[in-house]
Amino acid sequence: MLLKLLPLALFATLAAFLWKGLALDPGKLPSPLIDRPAPVFTVATLRRGENGSAPSAVAVEVDETDGEALAATPETGEPSASGVTPDGAGRADADGANAAGTAGSDPGAVFDSAAMAGRVWVLNIWASWCGPCLQEHPQLVALAGSRDVPIVGLNYKDDPRAARAWLDRHGDIFSDVLADIDGSVGLDWGVYGVPETFVIDAEGQVRFKHVGPVMPDDLEGRLLPIIDELQGSPS
Repeated sequence: MLLKLLPLALFATLAAFLWKGLALDPGKLPSPLIDRPAPVFTVATLRRGENGSAPSAVAVEVDETDGEALAATPETGEPSASGVTPDGAGRADADGANAAGTAGSDPGAVFDSAAMAGRVWVLNIWASWCGPCLQEHPQLVALAGSRDVPIVGLNYKDDPRAARAWLDRHGDIFSDVLADIDGSVGLDWGVYGVPETFVIDAEGQVRFKHVGPVMPDDLEGRLLPIIDELQGSPS
């Protein structure tokens, strides 16, 4: 009798787990980093302009023809076994700095996350091949315009030239744009995919993680309140 009931019990257990999974908000996927020190990293930045300075912001253009949401990195953005992408972009070295001096990145400019100590800041993981990143970009523009908080863009497994062209077209609101060509920094942050957004407090602890594109409701209901709370200056 018990053996006959065993398949039914297993099915009921599986159905319960599936039902619970469907009820989860994908933007609130758990992260072991929450309320723990953020990973410390050093990585090369993308070239910001002809003279290395950040270009002036351009109008944000949401182009519906830029493509649907992509679940995987395209071939042109994925490093090969040799550490060189098909277009010749070099893999980051052990310190995260791009030693190859690829087109679109600046081997002389390096971002050290330790320099953010004492500041509330936002880390946004994005890529030029990511459809949802384009959806969320207007919200990041709104965030940059309404709060005095650094937004650091981690360009994930991307061609630096494509990333720079994407920002030139849609607007560069990042305080720094980082070239995570081989995805090693994203791995340390436990990135599921792009886009993802983290909020780090002044003590260097991760206080919030959002998976997927930040939409208007997410900005108003989640991101801005936590930033205001951490900065101690509600608006």
